[in-house]
Amino acid sequence: MAKSVTKEAINRRIRKEKKRRLLMLLLQLLVILLFSAAVAAVFFGSVMIQENSMSPTFESGDRVFVNRAAYVVTGVRRGDVIAYSSRNEIDAGIHVKRVIALPGETIEIRDGLILIDGKTYIENQEFPNISKPGAAENGVKLASDEYFVLGDNRNNSEDSRFADVGNINRSNIIGKVWFIGQPVRRAGFVR
Repeated sequence: MAKSVTKEAINRRIRKEKKRRLLMLLLQLLVILLFSAAVAAVFFGSVMIQENSMSPTFESGDRVFVNRAAYVVTGVRRGDVIAYSSRNEIDAGIHVKRVIALPGETIEIRDGLILIDGKTYIENQEFPNISKPGAAENGVKLASDEYFVLGDNRNNSEDSRFADVGNINRSNIIGKVWFIGQPVRRAGFVR
């Protein structure tokens, strides 16, 4: 009889130990998920594209992911696609455009071509010549914290060429757009 009690006690102890290990594993998974969610909320965000000013790169209705930490270590580079707010207000809309000119540079749009500090800017992608140079027709000198942005749909975009957008201050840049998440058929990294 003593042997069966001992065996039964051992089996109870084993079951209790298995439950304890399972609970510890579940607790660890919960902590990892909460930590991941907190990191994602702080460093990453998503934006729904509302207009066609970035076509063909993005279409209206695309959901893109923004890396808010991208410019903590590195600076904004020419050709980056950024998300920015138009004003320093909480309810300001978020816009997505491509950085063309950097702080301290002079940008001019002449005969449909982009000139940066007097030199023709050759882009990595094929975009149409610009028919409306706007403010850049006579050259725009950027301050030490300003960027000049254009939509990829160059002739159908409200961007830095126009007074209601103007140059983008560094403090208004939310982050770098790096991934198209939806629709799934267009999912992939941003070029």
